[in-house]
Amino acid sequence: MDVQHRINKAGIVAAVLAGGLALPAHGATVARELPSKNTVADVIKASKPSDWRALDPDNTLYMEVPGGRVVIELAPTFAPQHAVNIKMLARENYFDGLAIIRSQDNWVVQWGDPDEKNPRPMKTAKATLPAEFTVPMKNDSRFTRLPDRDGYARQVGHSNGFPSARDPKTGQAWLAHCYGMVGVGRDNGADSGGGSSLYVVIGHAPRHLDRNITVVGRVIAGMPLLSTLPRGPAPMGFYEKKEQHVPIASFKVAADVPEAERTKWEVMRTDSAAYKAAVEAQRNRGGPWTKVAAGHIDLCNAPIPVREQQ
Repeated sequence: MDVQHRINKAGIVAAVLAGGLALPAHGATVARELPSKNTVADVIKASKPSDWRALDPDNTLYMEVPGGRVVIELAPTFAPQHAVNIKMLARENYFDGLAIIRSQDNWVVQWGDPDEKNPRPMKTAKATLPAEFTVPMKNDSRFTRLPDRDGYARQVGHSNGFPSARDPKTGQAWLAHCYGMVGVGRDNGADSGGGSSLYVVIGHAPRHLDRNITVVGRVIAGMPLLSTLPRGPAPMGFYEKKEQHVPIASFKVAADVPEAERTKWEVMRTDSAAYKAAVEAQRNRGGPWTKVAAGHIDLCNAPIPVREQQ
């Protein structure tokens, strides 16, 4: 035993004798066991059909890649012009035969035209659009606020199934860069994107991008097909060689796909009591495994359950 250890031990003993400290008895449990509580799975199991909404086929996209189908729900409330333009691109088969060109670890997966020198021409769609970084709060009538504090916005919550934020002082609302959210690639100019280059967040939520990029929707199903792709070796995760590109077989609006070939997904309504219970199940998890309840939930960690209709 070294001198410093003897001094510390002696100090503790003296404090105990003086009544200043209470040492736990040998083998005593320091933390009280938390009571068992419902989990998100329990909430989903107990939910009613009215707690769910089906995807609108006209605002749902199917991207077919070698591993299967990626389902994307557009958010026209927040990016109306881009949503229309992306559907135009899909309907003129712009993305068919193009590729996933970038996979950056803990950041994004991006797809579009790999040939910047000779890009694929567009037919009816526009190459660029005015930025839709924010919208007036009055446009978003489906906002359900979370009571938890946030470092990036005055208010956060969910708008019809999308993580969103708002600032009552400016009267603006916007979608948040959470895992699975889909945004529009652009150059330095705010108005330099149009939807021909898209990305999905695959890492820790880069919330500093909020209000700097147009966010158009969220991946509902198929995230493992994107998040597990090999990381690109070039700077920012771009693939260096053509053979590294992941081909896009097709990119379609669900409404244009025969009904028998559609996948029918539902999203839990984020204005429902069931969703409030699902958030609470994550904010304050019960025992026996959890030893300390967080008492807080981050916007991008609040679950938005989805399920496929059988």
